[in-house]
Amino acid sequence: MNGAAPAMAPVRVATVKRETKETRVEVTINLDGTGQADNDSGIPFLDHMLDQISSHGLFDLTVKAKGDTWIDDHHTNEDIALAFGTALSQALGDRKGIHRFGNFSAPLDEALVDVVLDLSGRPYLGYDLAFRTENIGRFEVQLVEHFFQSLANTSGMTLHIRQLAGQNSHHIVEAAFKAFARALRRACEVDPRRQGQIASSKGVLTQQ
Repeated sequence: MNGAAPAMAPVRVATVKRETKETRVEVTINLDGTGQADNDSGIPFLDHMLDQISSHGLFDLTVKAKGDTWIDDHHTNEDIALAFGTALSQALGDRKGIHRFGNFSAPLDEALVDVVLDLSGRPYLGYDLAFRTENIGRFEVQLVEHFFQSLANTSGMTLHIRQLAGQNSHHIVEAAFKAFARALRRACEVDPRRQGQIASSKGVLTQQ
């Protein structure tokens, strides 16, 4: 049978390594995966949340990190998020054909969190989560905001996270990560009606 072979879909995979005097981080993401997770950040609760991103976003995600967690978790949490955002941006490439926008509201028992995001190329975080505790196990809840701010900065994402209900800190954070994963999955997915065009009247969704 004659004719040209069908065009192969681009491989949307990226690996980013980040090394400082405080941390060594490597993040690999496959946007078109099946939800396989292999995360070892040195921060058990963060691993649990990264697993939620992978499972609910259907991203294959590997995070390996060694950091100065004997001081606290701040540097490792931040550098993982910075590397994650960079890997996400690289995997998206020129962002042609994607939906660009995503939103999802995720419940977890009494907690309900709404996430709306735009892969706009413009980093911004709107964050409204309220906690009754300062820690979940050893994990400081203030690190959640810092994680999402760092990720938004390097991915070029406009991100809004709003708590609609909730009392249990673990439930609130987990609902936020699940909602984020589902919203990101939608934004990254290819819109067949878009026919490979960029979802912007400006014709560009990247910061470069």
